[in-house]
Amino acid sequence: MPHFELDGHQIYRVPALLRLEWLEHGFGTRHTAAWPARQRLASLKQIHSDLIVTAHAPGERFAEGDALITNHAGLLVGVRTADCVPVLLVDEAKRAVAAVHAGWRGTRAGIASKTVARMGAEFGTAPNDLLAAIGPCINVCCFEVGPEVAAQFREVFPERKDLDRKTHIDLVEANRRQLLSAGLAQERIFTGAPCTFCSPEFHSFRRDASDGRMYSAAGIHA
Repeated sequence: MPHFELDGHQIYRVPALLRLEWLEHGFGTRHTAAWPARQRLASLKQIHSDLIVTAHAPGERFAEGDALITNHAGLLVGVRTADCVPVLLVDEAKRAVAAVHAGWRGTRAGIASKTVARMGAEFGTAPNDLLAAIGPCINVCCFEVGPEVAAQFREVFPERKDLDRKTHIDLVEANRRQLLSAGLAQERIFTGAPCTFCSPEFHSFRRDASDGRMYSAAGIHA
């Protein structure tokens, strides 16, 4: 079974998450319309940080940060991306969710693993109860960086000997490793989403230098 499937509304869903009847989730494309519902959406002024905000009510860009967490029913938490990595976290046991925006700076700062820890502190989330979906982003095939960026990933990729030069960085794998180190089970981390740079169905800042963005969101049905 593929980890990501495109539905009739031009939203990518994760089949393994669709079995949770209380959960709403999705990864938008440039063709997605009228989703997520803005009257239920909480979003952030994203600043490429490791700041995590708890959402209690809707509000667009109501705070600065790059991850939102909530356990409030009827609320969607969402992040906007156009090459950066969107990560959705779902706590099956506590019915809590998170939406994470992980650019290379946020990835290097460990925002995904820090969000797992924050959910534990606020909601009592146990890492082995979490499901994680790493959505459409620029894949390793297209994410070439200079040595000044590559060198910052030595701790993440200790096996690599080419991080002192221009090379490609795998942000999906970097975030997957963070989630594993935070205690998530390997089989509960879903990857394999399309590359935003390769596919014209997505906005890509690196490819188009445009201000278009896609939403990735998760929430608990009221």
